[in-house]
Amino acid sequence: MQLFKSTVGRKILMAITGQLMVLFVVVHLLGNSSIFIGPNGINAYAEHLHSLGPLVWVFRLVMLTLLLVHGIYGAVVTLENSAANPAKYAMNTKLERGFASENMIWTGLLLLAFIIYHLLHFTARVTPGMTLQNDLQGRFDVFSMVVSSFQHGTIALIYVAAMIVLFLHLFHGIQSFFQTMGWNNDCSRPVISKVGRLVAVVFLLGYSSIPVVILARILT
Repeated sequence: MQLFKSTVGRKILMAITGQLMVLFVVVHLLGNSSIFIGPNGINAYAEHLHSLGPLVWVFRLVMLTLLLVHGIYGAVVTLENSAANPAKYAMNTKLERGFASENMIWTGLLLLAFIIYHLLHFTARVTPGMTLQNDLQGRFDVFSMVVSSFQHGTIALIYVAAMIVLFLHLFHGIQSFFQTMGWNNDCSRPVISKVGRLVAVVFLLGYSSIPVVILARILT
């Protein structure tokens, strides 16, 4: 297909898969925020997801596909851009572009490493030092698992650091999506830029607040 062969097509695929994953990040944040309701909130949420059975695995496969497409074409586009820019123009290019845009490939790789760690941590549950038990209603006690994990300073800092990386990736990525799709112009560009930065900040604060309040013993 021409979409996979052309640079423009690859950028469009990368942009679309990226924004679909942003939607997942929104839903995931809403679900995770139920921890602030207390044990019953997040345990009920986790139990509801578990009751979906095979649908959860279908969703995971879809997300894995999106991640692979986004990552592979992100790397391809980065290499193509590097090859297209002569070394003598490197300094000028860096001056015109910000830190987030210059390091998308690296923030992407760091996020991939974090996703693997996160899955091993809370899905496979192979990370030591967390409480694994059922609550009084017989449901798996996700609340105790999360709280016992983030009471370890190192783990909490890993998650906060990962959210800073996510912030940097989305800081440029959301704006880049509209640029790639051709949906911005001189009038809309400042608005899109501000909205993209605001969304990135909301994710940073929203996700980071969970390990921070637990580490500070505000949520126990």
